[in-house]
Amino acid sequence: MCGIFAYLNFNISRERRYILEVLFNGLRRLEYRGYDSAGISIDSSLTSSNAGVAPPSLVFRQEGNIESLVKSVYQDVAATDLNLQESFLIHAGIAHTRWATHGEPAPRNSHPQSSDAGNEFLVVHNGVITNYEVLKESLVRHGFTFESDTDTEVIPKLAKFVFDNANEEGVGDKRVTFSQVVLEVMRHLEGAYALIFKSRHYPNELIACKRGSPLLLGVKELTEEDNRASFNDSKFLSSNGEPKELFLSSDPSALVEHTKKVLVIEDGEVVHLKDGGASIFKFDHAKGKGGETLVRPASVQRALSVLEMEVEQINKGKYEHYMQKEIHEQPESLKTTMRGRLIRGGSCKAKSVLLGGIKDHLKTIRRSRRIVFIGCGTSYNAALAARPILEELSGIPVTMEIASDLVDRQGPIYREDTTVFVSQSGETADTLQALEYALENGALCVGITNTVGSAIARNTHCGVHINAGCEIGVASTKAYTSQIVVMAMLALAIGDDTISSQARREAIIDGLFDLPKKVKEVLKLDQEMKDLAQLLIAEQSLLVFGRGYNYATALEGALKVKEVALMHSEGILAGEMKHGPLALVDETLPIVVIATRDACFSKQQSVIQQLHARKGRLIVMCTKGDAASVCVGGSCRVIEVPQVEDCLQPVINIVPLQLLAYHLTVLRGYNVDQPRNLAKSVTTQ
Repeated sequence: MCGIFAYLNFNISRERRYILEVLFNGLRRLEYRGYDSAGISIDSSLTSSNAGVAPPSLVFRQEGNIESLVKSVYQDVAATDLNLQESFLIHAGIAHTRWATHGEPAPRNSHPQSSDAGNEFLVVHNGVITNYEVLKESLVRHGFTFESDTDTEVIPKLAKFVFDNANEEGVGDKRVTFSQVVLEVMRHLEGAYALIFKSRHYPNELIACKRGSPLLLGVKELTEEDNRASFNDSKFLSSNGEPKELFLSSDPSALVEHTKKVLVIEDGEVVHLKDGGASIFKFDHAKGKGGETLVRPASVQRALSVLEMEVEQINKGKYEHYMQKEIHEQPESLKTTMRGRLIRGGSCKAKSVLLGGIKDHLKTIRRSRRIVFIGCGTSYNAALAARPILEELSGIPVTMEIASDLVDRQGPIYREDTTVFVSQSGETADTLQALEYALENGALCVGITNTVGSAIARNTHCGVHINAGCEIGVASTKAYTSQIVVMAMLALAIGDDTISSQARREAIIDGLFDLPKKVKEVLKLDQEMKDLAQLLIAEQSLLVFGRGYNYATALEGALKVKEVALMHSEGILAGEMKHGPLALVDETLPIVVIATRDACFSKQQSVIQQLHARKGRLIVMCTKGDAASVCVGGSCRVIEVPQVEDCLQPVINIVPLQLLAYHLTVLRGYNVDQPRNLAKSVTTQ
């Protein structure tokens, strides 16, 4: 959940003020991920790679938001007369936003974490070190003193321990390399992490490594010749002496304003930035007596990727908040998701779906014993919304798994299963663990993510890119609706060989073509949802009842209200109403009932009548024209939405609830883009 950013300029003069602002802006781009403190480290004076040990690095850490850090840094600069105009031909700086896991939000627990008072080794970290207590005990026995409550602090202290021991045992002028130090540190670490190391023993160098947490390298060449070069030219990673800027980030949103040339760092890789080049080594668990060694992998020659993201996508434009922007972007994100994948057909050709990422695996999927959807939170809800149509069109049993629960209980996964991993970021820690478990058990693994090059996209056998565009808001909105559409198209592709369902499939394809227009129509309820939010602003709880396709809508609508408006809300399967939830109903508790036209419509009418009989305070979502038939005696508030194919109705029905959650949050005075205690990509356990 933490944000990592680093900047290294090579053979191009940059003033200290410029370097600070690049680091601060990198952190600002990562704010949406969620955080409670921040910090940076820069050099105290000019250093040279030939100068041996450099002066101690400057470290600034602050609880609160990034602007608090910026203010404190410039106050410290003024107090110490640090020269902001001092220029560096080569300089390596690191920065971090922290979401507290070990230890409360406080400067001492913020990153960079240090090895000692002299800042010999500094580390920024995203993830959790599961064996930190054992490492800490060992380091304490060797005389180390710990200042923070974090798991991270063991990493720089372990680096110093390794470095000191290696140099004591060294012969002559031979000195342990930075890569060797980091390798030995990695050998002792358990858990998930993305790390960047900075050391005064290795001035103007940075080392990055990762296991289970996202990390990217951005490369900006500053000569015309290099800007014209092919992306497949491996010299982008070489020490060619040309001026360049190198960036490391846990998220592409912090890179896109500087460069679109990126390298996705793979698990187990060690990337050493030195002399303007990037050497990539592999931490290989399979070699050597101790189980690990450092080898140069074939991937060192792989090409840089080109980010599809544009700077405009990470700006709010005319909107006040990212969540608001992304809700209103849904007609366009749905068009993009479907573009090139829906085939209208002709006079003698049936309408169909083409999903290039899975077409070679369709026969295997159709022979599956079962299809298992695996996800967390919003992604799980999206899969739940798509389950009925997948069962209907494929005829294959579909089961649902929350990723963490599957791993916890080691649920049975078979070679005959198709497992579908749904994740907006493609980096969700629990989902990645479940993926590893499914691969070990021999299942076919399909990925559905919004992030090209993510861990899930790389490690599954096949998959579909959601293509919803960059999603900055912590509360997923447009990715959710695009996920449902992708899984509906997956159902159409799997069932494409069944003649008996052809008419049904063609009706759904027609519905998909019309869906963006229908979503644009339902977005006109914005003011109505704001008015409803005003009525609910002081409420403490909200229930949402759904059934069939819209059970997922109830869960997702309640989740949105819960995570951003900080209001207790619960999505309930309407068929379970009599088995406990009915006891909560009175004239004060607001209850949303989703009763749009589908196979469960008459059952939802019965639910409304029973809730009304108990004086329930009802808000009913229904299809346009159905207000009189669902609202008993005009005693409830009605939200009317357009009708689409039943399996696509969840895409329409969630939009008013997204708007309600957004307006509730703003009216209550909370930060809708940075909900309390939450982060965008849950990459830790």
